[in-house]
Amino acid sequence: MSQKKTPAFMIQGCTSDAGKSVLCSAFCRIFANMGVKVRPFKAQNMALNAAVCDGGEIGRSQAVQAMACRVPADVRMNPILLKPTADTTAQIIVRGQAIQDMDVMGYIDYKRQGRAIACEAYDELAEEAELIILEGAGSPGEINLKKHDIVNMAMARHAEAPVILTGDIDRGGVYAHFIGHYTVFEQWERDLLRGFLVNRFRGDASLLDDAHVMVEAETHTPVVGVIPYLHNMGLPEEDAVRLTRGPNRAPPHLLDIVVIDVPHIANATDIDPLLVEPDVSVRIVRNPGDLGDPDLIILPGSKNVRDDFCAIQSSGIVGAIEQKAQNIPILGICGGMQMLGLSIADPHGVEGAAGKESGMGLLPIETTLASGKELQECKACTTDGMSVHGYEIHHGATDSNGALPWMTRTDGQTIGWQHEHSFIRGTYLHGLFDDDVARGHLLNELRQRRGQPALNLPSGVYDVDAAIERLAEHVQKNVDMKVFLEMAGI
Repeated sequence: MSQKKTPAFMIQGCTSDAGKSVLCSAFCRIFANMGVKVRPFKAQNMALNAAVCDGGEIGRSQAVQAMACRVPADVRMNPILLKPTADTTAQIIVRGQAIQDMDVMGYIDYKRQGRAIACEAYDELAEEAELIILEGAGSPGEINLKKHDIVNMAMARHAEAPVILTGDIDRGGVYAHFIGHYTVFEQWERDLLRGFLVNRFRGDASLLDDAHVMVEAETHTPVVGVIPYLHNMGLPEEDAVRLTRGPNRAPPHLLDIVVIDVPHIANATDIDPLLVEPDVSVRIVRNPGDLGDPDLIILPGSKNVRDDFCAIQSSGIVGAIEQKAQNIPILGICGGMQMLGLSIADPHGVEGAAGKESGMGLLPIETTLASGKELQECKACTTDGMSVHGYEIHHGATDSNGALPWMTRTDGQTIGWQHEHSFIRGTYLHGLFDDDVARGHLLNELRQRRGQPALNLPSGVYDVDAAIERLAEHVQKNVDMKVFLEMAGI
């Protein structure tokens, strides 16, 4: 007789960005609050926002879900992470460690092995849990991907996990999505489908009743919840979606912070804490004409630093930044810092073709990419005594050629530099703005440069745990919890 599986259920989506990650976080906290030993799992994630754990890296969404469970993040929660380096190429991270770059066809060939890796990680995690909440990826209705699926229905079948399919009504066509998915499902997939969940609804939910009756008549599957749109959620997002929806111009009474859009922006969650500040506007800029005269220019992380630098150079943004560098503070984070330097060398072809590019030359530093990757959580201190903490994820080794140290780890290693005569800084530390006091200290420098008084600290509160709690309460009130309790074996 086969061993009984750990209770589990899976949230899948009709599309990418349907809210799967956020809903999984909500249910992780709901069941954790009930005293259930719950764990998150996503077999395969494609994201450039990563988190460091166990000396490896996983998708940011699984790290947030682990926080929702009130447990440390674990590389088994996201055994395969794909970090795109080009339109058809990605770095493959297995159990937290980069193994190699693959193109699409190469990864499809690898998926048989990947499926075994994912299932093994799931089984290990499930042995230690009372409930697993799985997250799908993209859409299970992509009929061209079903043959080699390892993250949606195939993973649900392995876990014996009933599936809730969620759709973003804000995009329109959500009920057609529900019925269409059911239509393309094979019978075994229909057997796994337990309910539909309408996400991001604005308005009177009673107006949806007729649609729910029709969906159930067509699919023999009920709608088990309608989640109202939740403004200012306060959670890190899987990719730079929220950031790209930001305003193009900042109101004149706010600190105007510009983030340069790079094609392979990585760890865009570095910017999220700035959004809680009462006097800060964050803009993402793609064109030099939109740069304006901000209070701070941030060059964010990048998964393909040389290519991204060439892209923003071709767009004219590099030239615009160089013109403003004498008067406007500039901060480079990880790959963004490397772009500020004199050169970026990639002798081993870590990020594309081997070669070397000149940087902006705004910081006298030189970077060489190495095949090994620095992956660690760390604490550091700036030269003016500010304590900071976060994590490093980078291939680069950077040498100073006259740049002054700005940030030093507790082990004595310099991980940030500044220009001798200007407010140009760079650091390898991701999560720099997460701490309320450290973030406020840096923003007070900008306020005083503008001639405004410094604010008492903290001036804003970035509290992910409190945001998860609010989210869990919001979701629990708007779903049929009997369905979810039954799926959880409670």
